[in-house]
Amino acid sequence: MIDEALLKLLVCPKSKAPLKQVGNELICEESGLAYPIEDGIPVLLEEEARRLKEKK
Repeated sequence: MIDEALLKLLVCPKSKAPLKQVGNELICEESGLAYPIEDGIPVLLEEEARRLKEKK
């Protein structure tokens, strides 16, 4: 779990929108990317992010 104070400071590197933690990922709804958290460290690299499925 990412510390709440740290989570408030983190933003998506692509869209600069806030992130929310869901499991072991940080989700950006604006860019549609999910960034992994590895060993408690967020990996905020676009090439490491998972693309979220498009909403219909």
